Amino acid sequence: MTTTASEALAAAADAARLAPSVHNTQPWRWVVRGDRLELYAEPGRQLREQDADGRLMVLSCGAALHHSLVALAASGWKYEVDRPSGEPLAVVRAVEPAPADPHDMHRLQLLRVRRTDRRAVTEEPVSEEALDALAAGARRGGARLHVLRHDQVLQLAVMIEHAGDAESRDERMRAETAAWAGGERTGGTGVPATALPAQRPPTTVAERDFGVAGTLDAGEGHDAAANYAILYGDGDERPDWLRAGEALGELWLTATGRGTAVLPLSSPVELEFTRAALRRMLGEVGWPYLVLRLGVADPEHAGPPHTPRLGPDEVITVAE
Repeated sequence: MTTTASEALAAAADAARLAPSVHNTQPWRWVVRGDRLELYAEPGRQLREQDADGRLMVLSCGAALHHSLVALAASGWKYEVDRPSGEPLAVVRAVEPAPADPHDMHRLQLLRVRRTDRRAVTEEPVSEEALDALAAGARRGGARLHVLRHDQVLQLAVMIEHAGDAESRDERMRAETAAWAGGERTGGTGVPATALPAQRPPTTVAERDFGVAGTLDAGEGHDAAANYAILYGDGDERPDWLRAGEALGELWLTATGRGTAVLPLSSPVELEFTRAALRRMLGEVGWPYLVLRLGVADPEHAGPPHTPRLGPDEVITVAE
């Protein structure tokens, strides 16, 4: 049975529900209008204290856009994408159906098993070949990847410690984090206890302190074999943040296919003084969007369960 453009776009928006987002806020909504799929930011799920400018909200929407395009390609549909400077953030137009490519179908399967993994990484280093592949994925998505030197990793560790201290002293930031983390998260958003370590691993670069203990066995490893990198680009406007999210999606897809674990660290870009420090690490030739920890996951143990997701009716509207 031939799938209509509207059906294919609705299915692509449904697959985009699997996309990563800051604190699993899923701050997007989709509208299907015939052969058009429109992506909008959902300010009601924006982190007002930690992301007042909406940078991470739009970046999250970019990851959802990436997932929708992967799903659309896997269904065999050719498409065109427009990224206006305002709302909607993006418009995807289904052009014509074509035979599905097994490669595109495999990419969709990789997105289905992708997850945010806060466990300690193994002592096996990420290969140079894998790092090059991740950098190429970021470029395909519209951004770049700067892998930090050892001395820069130590600077990052201090930076994240300072960011954590600043946020822990801010009552509104603490309350916002508490609203999105811990517990069973029955509302379909947020980071449940099952995705949070029972104890934060003793790493050089500390993971975010969500203010609540989880139930995830994070292991006793260190991050000595991990790489830390900055996802960055030339601009610092909403279209740039959207492309950063697309780049994150493509990089993460590549990493999943290579057994590389990705852990986004957003705290350094939430505060202006740490974000400025990241920009100095880049030689002020670009704007930092996100810090990533890259490591080799333990193949003997399954990753944490997927975080909850909002239902299709909560994020997708099919216009008549």
